[in-house]
Amino acid sequence: MVIRYLGHSSFLIEAKEATVVIDPFDPDKVGLRFPKVSANIVLSTHDHLDHNNVSAVSGDPFVILGPGEYEVSGVKVWGFPTFHDKKEGAERGRNTIYLFEAEELTLCHLGDLGHLLDEKTAEEIGNPDILFVPTGGVYTIDHEEAAKVVAQLEPRIIIPMHFKVPGMGESFKELSEVSAFLEEMGLPAGKAGGTGVEAQDKLKVAKVTLPEEPEVVVLKHS
Repeated sequence: MVIRYLGHSSFLIEAKEATVVIDPFDPDKVGLRFPKVSANIVLSTHDHLDHNNVSAVSGDPFVILGPGEYEVSGVKVWGFPTFHDKKEGAERGRNTIYLFEAEELTLCHLGDLGHLLDEKTAEEIGNPDILFVPTGGVYTIDHEEAAKVVAQLEPRIIIPMHFKVPGMGESFKELSEVSAFLEEMGLPAGKAGGTGVEAQDKLKVAKVTLPEEPEVVVLKHS
C-alpha cells in the first residue's frame, strides 16, 4: 500500500483492491493546489469546501458521504457519526470518522473531529493500524487533544493532518504547525522545516512492515 498526502486532510491511498481518496478540497478555499487524481472510492467526512470537493477526483469513483457500512471493490468501510465541535455540532455541524480495510490493514481517518472520542465509539473503532489525526486546533481537536485520541485508539502509525503550512488561506492562519503535535508526542521539533521528524514524500506500508511501537509519520503534501 502507498499513502500520499494531497494536503490539508486529503490523502490518496493506493491499495491492491482499490484506490481511495479522502477529503478532496477546494483549492480556492484552502489556498493549496489540489493535484489531478483518479480513484475508485472517495470518502468525504463532512460537507465543507475544504473536505467535499469530490468532483475534483476523476475515474467515476463511488462516493461515500456519511455514516454507515459499505463494501466497494473489496474495500470495507465503516462511517461513525461524530461532531465538528465540542457542542454536539451546534457550531460546525457533524463529522464522519471513516474506518476502512484494505490489504489486511485497518486505516482510520478522523476528519474534522472536534472532541475526544466517547467510550462506545472508541471501542467500535478499536486499534487501527494507521490513524490520520487532525492536530491544528481552531476547527478541530488541537495537538494536546490529538495526542489523547491517539492514546484512546493506540494505532501503530500516526499521520498528522489539518495543520498550518505555508500558502494556506486566511481561514487557516491560526492553525498550529505540526511541530506542536510532535512535541506533545515527545518527538523533537524546531529543526529545518519546523520539525525534527523528516517529512516523507509517501509512505509504503504492509501488514508485515508495521512498527512494533507507535510511530509518527509526517508526509509532505503534493
